[in-house]
Amino acid sequence: MTRLPLPPSLYADTAVAPVATPPLDVDRSVSVAIVGGGYTGLSTALHLAEQGVEALVLEAQEPGWGASGNNGGHTNPGLKHDPDKIEADFGSELGRRMIAFAYGTTNFTHDLIRRYQIPCEARQSGTLRAAYNESSAAAIEKTAQQCIRRGMPVTYLEREQLRDMTGTDRYIGAMFDRSGGDLHPLSYARGLARAAISAGAKVHSETPALSLRREGTRWRIETPRAVVHADKILLATNGFTDNLWPALRRTIVPVFSSIAATAPLSDAVARSIMPTRPVLYESGHITVYYRIDQQNRLLMGGRGPMRWIKSPHDVAYLMRYAERLWPQLKGVAWTHGWNSRLAITGDHYPHVHEPAESVLISLGCNGRGVALSTAMGAQLARRLIGGARTEIDMPITGIKPIPMHAFWPVGVTTAVIAGRVRDRLGI
Repeated sequence: MTRLPLPPSLYADTAVAPVATPPLDVDRSVSVAIVGGGYTGLSTALHLAEQGVEALVLEAQEPGWGASGNNGGHTNPGLKHDPDKIEADFGSELGRRMIAFAYGTTNFTHDLIRRYQIPCEARQSGTLRAAYNESSAAAIEKTAQQCIRRGMPVTYLEREQLRDMTGTDRYIGAMFDRSGGDLHPLSYARGLARAAISAGAKVHSETPALSLRREGTRWRIETPRAVVHADKILLATNGFTDNLWPALRRTIVPVFSSIAATAPLSDAVARSIMPTRPVLYESGHITVYYRIDQQNRLLMGGRGPMRWIKSPHDVAYLMRYAERLWPQLKGVAWTHGWNSRLAITGDHYPHVHEPAESVLISLGCNGRGVALSTAMGAQLARRLIGGARTEIDMPITGIKPIPMHAFWPVGVTTAVIAGRVRDRLGI
């Protein structure tokens, strides 16, 4: 197959050089084969290799080609749901472990970056979850209190404090988690690949898994040029999940998330927007998120067309919204617009499945993939090494297809339009 070019993003133009990951062209026999070269697959390969387990990653394009190399660059802690709900859904014992794990993923990720000296513009300047209406502010304050009660580095901020941190009076309340931060997503993906390879893992680009079947006590994976035999397998394909495993594709909704980026702003303008450089995501029906990168570019993200885009004008609403927040941006050049597919699950929890002996599946980060999938790599590696008796800090559930999955494109488009209307009306 021919490698597809990276989406035309700011990250593709500015990332560190990739490490060599040649296509697999000879048959291989390994302990663990991993399908998917995003953060989940690369982190799992790294953590397996650190423990002397032979791991091989099969990536259809190149490491970071999908959402891992094209996301907003936020390292946000936690899960979609509040801590109290997580404990209610999964019980006090597993629930507490899930909460501790999920809210520790940002420290885990930034510690890994420091340990391997990955050059990816990483900062840990905090995450703001902000509200612009009373109902959302009340919900965020409730979340903040649950986090504070559990000893997390969280503060609830009022309007004046937020005006100082964001340069806009749009927000009336926010939860500030000091463990959050940001990074350059594609440089990070390439750095993870380099770290995994240096630890002993093999990573192969342009090598899609075409078929998978049991062969005796092992698994046989067909690729375009070679066959892989593995004792165990991990499927980590997230928003690009296909029909490799029965019904798996129908357990997630692949949603496009889009980003528009400005040219570098002057120091004065950049300071007037976010002087201390936290990342921010809004609590609305349709999430908007943004940050200022280390070159003073503003990166605005949100839901866009359910198709590939190539220009910031494809998400003009993000540019208009930025000017609404900060009128001083009028006339600023917007240089890039791009997107990729991420995976949303029906219950908005990450899904880990073990549908057969020696098969593990992990997907559905629901927009929190940078830190969560990195930390999941260590969890998945532990399970792959220790087997079914080894507990991890996330539930292992059965594969349950989403009802009427075939209609997801219409459903997503309708939800986005309705959500924008509700956000404009403040309801």
